[in-house]
Amino acid sequence: MNIGIIGTGIVGRTLAEGFLKHGHQVRLATRHPEKIQDWLAEHGQVGTGTHKEVAAWAELVVLAVKGTGAEAAVRLCDAKDLAGKTVIDATNPIAEAPPENGVLKFFTTLDDSLMEQLQRVNPAAHFVKAFNSVGSAHMVGPDFGGTKPTMFICGNDEGAKGQVTGILEAFGWEVEDMGGAEAARAIEPLCMLWCIPGFLRNEWTHAFKLLKT
Repeated sequence: MNIGIIGTGIVGRTLAEGFLKHGHQVRLATRHPEKIQDWLAEHGQVGTGTHKEVAAWAELVVLAVKGTGAEAAVRLCDAKDLAGKTVIDATNPIAEAPPENGVLKFFTTLDDSLMEQLQRVNPAAHFVKAFNSVGSAHMVGPDFGGTKPTMFICGNDEGAKGQVTGILEAFGWEVEDMGGAEAARAIEPLCMLWCIPGFLRNEWTHAFKLLKT
């Protein structure tokens, strides 16, 4: 597929490399390609463009920006260019404030997630929450001694969630569909939980696993 990635930070670049590895075409949306000039030189097959250009070209879009800039990034894409397309939402609503005893602060409430806010910005896009509860080092090909970690997803469109499930499984994940967009209220705070060992003990090499009987 043609994969458009909005965001050029470590998450966006890591997922871009993962999609390239699995045979997809990738373009990054950025207003400042010079900031990733060296990375682009190493990945010559990756194109760049404006948010509007990349969203129009892509068959599937990945939103991988800071949570504080997520709404603005979606609005830089024409609504019609995202309509009917799967948008993997890898963002977290992390506030511009330091952690408290290792616990991040969010700018959302438990009754309204960032993904729900983004879905209201573009109701015709098919947002699916994924990749927000693990560090970039384990997003593609996670290796935990033969045990597949669990990626929790949610979204309102079944077809979009099926598409994202296929991608996650190809990337090495076990997938748990937690239902509609409202479930992002529970999935987004997993970022808080994942980060606590990192902030307290500099431990960043873990992932979540759902066990069933």
